[in-house]
Amino acid sequence: MANKVVHFDVVGKDGAKLQQFYGGLFGWKIDASNPMNYGIVSPDDAGLGGGIAATDEGEGHLTFYVAVDDLQAALDDAERLGGKTVMPPTEIPNMVTFAMFTDPEGHVVGLAKNDS
Repeated sequence: MANKVVHFDVVGKDGAKLQQFYGGLFGWKIDASNPMNYGIVSPDDAGLGGGIAATDEGEGHLTFYVAVDDLQAALDDAERLGGKTVMPPTEIPNMVTFAMFTDPEGHVVGLAKNDS
């Protein structure tokens, strides 16, 4: 079975403005009532879970995350195919374990540990 896209992040300089934009455009209910003001988009609204937030670091970006069984093996495969690891497997306790790489043209792609 192919690996599925399971999450997305939209990150920019004004997280609240982005949350308002995407919520208004697509009718998504976005819950940012958490200490990081990370706007959680329900899979019920968007088709898959995601988040919209602000960053103080560089330009904004859009990243999609693909579920895999073995994060390090997927990173190794990405590098073998011309990509580069930008974040090794990292755990956010009680939430997710994820990693990130760039494709051969520099696009950042996320990986999430498959929970099934």
